[in-house]
Amino acid sequence: MMTKAEYAAQAAAQDDWAPGWLAIDASFESVYPGVTPRHLGSPLQARAIFGGQEHLDGISLFPSSNGYQHLLTYGMSKLYADQEAYGGDFSGWGYEMTMKLRATSPDDCWWAVTALRNLARYTYTSKRWFEPYQFISGQGRPLRGDSETILTSYVTAPDTEVAGIDTVHGRVDFIQLVGITQAELDWVAGNSPDGAPERARELVERITSDGNPNLATNLERTNSYI
Repeated sequence: MMTKAEYAAQAAAQDDWAPGWLAIDASFESVYPGVTPRHLGSPLQARAIFGGQEHLDGISLFPSSNGYQHLLTYGMSKLYADQEAYGGDFSGWGYEMTMKLRATSPDDCWWAVTALRNLARYTYTSKRWFEPYQFISGQGRPLRGDSETILTSYVTAPDTEVAGIDTVHGRVDFIQLVGITQAELDWVAGNSPDGAPERARELVERITSDGNPNLATNLERTNSYI
């Protein structure tokens, strides 16, 4: 880890230095060596810092040899040089979101890109962040509006392939969103508005033990895990 003086010198020497972004890239490059992901950058004029509604700088989609697209957000953590953020416990919100979709092309994932952008906006505006083994309700609507999928909501878990990292700005974990059915959501939520983390963990374990160790979301899933 570089010293604060080294950090300041690098920031002064390079206006566009993004140590947080580079650290995230390095983590995913270790899983996808030599792979160039499809990257969807947010237009500058749309970003919240310039008065827009977009709180993510971009989303990358990595094609996995396991048959899914691995989506990754950039913007929940501190991406760019910021001397006030140096040495923090957590970088920004302390995580980036990921999702794995059973899809051969990024073109089949735009609905999920929109969902991740909306969830980022929710966190920044409500100041409520996500942690592993929580649920995110879709209010009974299909995750993909133009489909007949029975998946309506998400449960969160640590990304199964990319471990959290310690950066110059603090900790960044990778929280994976996993599509679940309404019945599974109701079971996880139980009688508590915040749900029971142990039930969310149990649901995740059931999914991974049923031939889906990386928790890929498949909109065509018809079975239930409860």
